[in-house]
Amino acid sequence: MTATAPEMLVGASLNFLRKFSPFNGMEDDALAFLAERLHLAYHIKGAEVLTPAMGQPPHFHIIQRGKVQARQSGPTAVTEYAMLALGPGECFPIGAISAQRPSTNSYVALEDSFVYQLSAEDFITLMKMSPVFQLFCTRYIASLLNQSRQQLQATFSQRAAEQQTMTTPLSQLLKHELVLVSPETSIRTALEKMAEIKIGSMVIADEDMRPAGILTQSDLLPRIVLPGIDLSRPVSEVMTPSPHSLYATATAYDAMLEMATHGVRHLMVLDAKGRVKGVVSERDLFSLQRISLRQIRANIDNATDAETLRNASRDIRQLALNLIAQGIGAEQLTQFISALNDALTRRIIRLELERHELHDLKYAWLAFGSEGRHEQTLSTDQDNGLIFVCPDKDAREPLRQRLITFAKSVNDSLAICGFPLCKGNIMASNPELCLTLEEWQSRFGKWITVPDPQALLNASIFFDYRVLCGDESLGDKLRIWLNKTAKRNSAFLKLMAMNALEVQPPLGRLRDFVLEDDGTIDLKKSGARLFVDVARILALRAEVSSSSTAQRLRQAGAKMGVQPDELSAIVDGFHFIQMLRLRSQHLETEHDAEGDNRVKPDELNELDRRILKEAFRQARKLQLRLKLDYQL
Repeated sequence: MTATAPEMLVGASLNFLRKFSPFNGMEDDALAFLAERLHLAYHIKGAEVLTPAMGQPPHFHIIQRGKVQARQSGPTAVTEYAMLALGPGECFPIGAISAQRPSTNSYVALEDSFVYQLSAEDFITLMKMSPVFQLFCTRYIASLLNQSRQQLQATFSQRAAEQQTMTTPLSQLLKHELVLVSPETSIRTALEKMAEIKIGSMVIADEDMRPAGILTQSDLLPRIVLPGIDLSRPVSEVMTPSPHSLYATATAYDAMLEMATHGVRHLMVLDAKGRVKGVVSERDLFSLQRISLRQIRANIDNATDAETLRNASRDIRQLALNLIAQGIGAEQLTQFISALNDALTRRIIRLELERHELHDLKYAWLAFGSEGRHEQTLSTDQDNGLIFVCPDKDAREPLRQRLITFAKSVNDSLAICGFPLCKGNIMASNPELCLTLEEWQSRFGKWITVPDPQALLNASIFFDYRVLCGDESLGDKLRIWLNKTAKRNSAFLKLMAMNALEVQPPLGRLRDFVLEDDGTIDLKKSGARLFVDVARILALRAEVSSSSTAQRLRQAGAKMGVQPDELSAIVDGFHFIQMLRLRSQHLETEHDAEGDNRVKPDELNELDRRILKEAFRQARKLQLRLKLDYQL
């Protein structure tokens, strides 16, 4: 049977659409509806395809061949980009046609181009027909990111098959029927039940099934046997009260992060109403990973020297690489890396505190930069400092010298563990960064009141701090003081904004990206930094206490009235760039080369190129907001 001309055109449209997201994932009936209603239009080079003056867009456009330039119209419009080239498979204007308003951009053919048209009425119908298409239009970058993660998992399918995914909900890991006792139950009865059922832990819950505590096998010797506790006493006297818990919808990764952060081996699993459903142990997570989390954490906690901790550091890196292969998100990955690196650093600090006899010291060890933001990747050096308390001014300098000697030992041990010494000497062993609270306030105050270029550079490093070990109240007091002082100085914030706008997203007007001579983009300097710098300014303006870029954007954006979908797209863009950095460092590691932040867009698959371009659009959108706020 010979196909008719209309049938051939529909078939050609279907073949084209199936090459691009979101059409390649749409439902069959919705895709057929789209292909049957598309009309192919031809636009010569320089022709206007759509402008704000044309009013409400009559068509949704999908580029079939050629290139169309999207250009921001008007001096104050905040759009996703100022000027950008769109290629085959890309669509416009999603926002305008969804909201049934004129476009805020002009679209002009950069070269002779063929563009599919779908009527606005059919576009609305398609949105109702297809959940996939609706998600694409409402959560554009998020839907692309999900597809990218699926592609990544497919790339590492062999490794993923060898180890069950860490995205498994905790509810699926509960293999045994819940056994529990009340707080009033005798210790003997609780132990007899544990022995009878052959379980390693006993849940203690109240009458409403809310967890009161937990008793594990490791508790028996120190809490019951050695003290010779009367076994008729209630189990509440020897249990661990207020056990760590997560909801059943949390993932195995979430459980692993919680265990790594708090150094525990069991977690209560709760239902939506807070009632205990069961217990997940480290043993339950062993089958999900090649390297034992328990082993890493135990090695850290029991280490007595830097050599042992160096091996733990290698294991942290390998476990992180395994998680990359499973498609875990960038935010969770960097938090996981930071949590275990934190534990390792705290162990080094505590060992050195003992060796330098600084037991009674009131201090706070500060992490700066990416470590301070919980955003460590696989390739990172040291950025740290110290706050200490010394009311006696005469004793301040001798104490500072003792602290510097102690900090030098910590810095050297961290270097042994794979965290290189900072070339810029941003380390606690630097006398300029070993200060009392009042001295830190004075230092920050000078940068804010006399913001020369060096002061702005310092602010971009040191304002991203958090307390990693010691007295957290010292860091809290400094943060409260810093936020109030910076917010009062609008001139300083404006100069920070000007500094943040010096680096532009590497988006081309004719080509997709502006590349360096070697064909790469530095994803740290020309990618992540774009989001980090703006987030810092917004956090200071809104007096947000978090040092995390994503949390700063979410919290400050909410206070400023930014729409949730817009915030999600911006944060997703940041996390995709972070994921590309991690993946790049992962590949370099597999080839025994030094970790790198560079990526060659020409070597990315089509989907990742598209998401990277969208991520840079979100960075430009964020910068435009800053530019308008400060009239720059």
